[in-house]
Amino acid sequence: FVDTFREFEKGPDHYSWWTYRAGARGKNIGWRIDYFLASQSFLPRVKRAWISPEVMGSDHCPVGIEIA
Repeated sequence: FVDTFREFEKGPDHYSWWTYRAGARGKNIGWRIDYFLASQSFLPRVKRAWISPEVMGSDHCPVGIEIA
């Protein structure tokens, strides 16, 4: 399986989870533990993938994909 987010974004510092300790989210010190995986044959249908760190309410943030 292929990590769909990494097909579109290669840069560092993209996280989907932060501990509540020591203001980790505000400092963007986190882990990327939420994924959309796709088979190699399905990958051409994935048009974009994203992480939405601006969405608050949990220690995780939403991740998404657009398929066609």
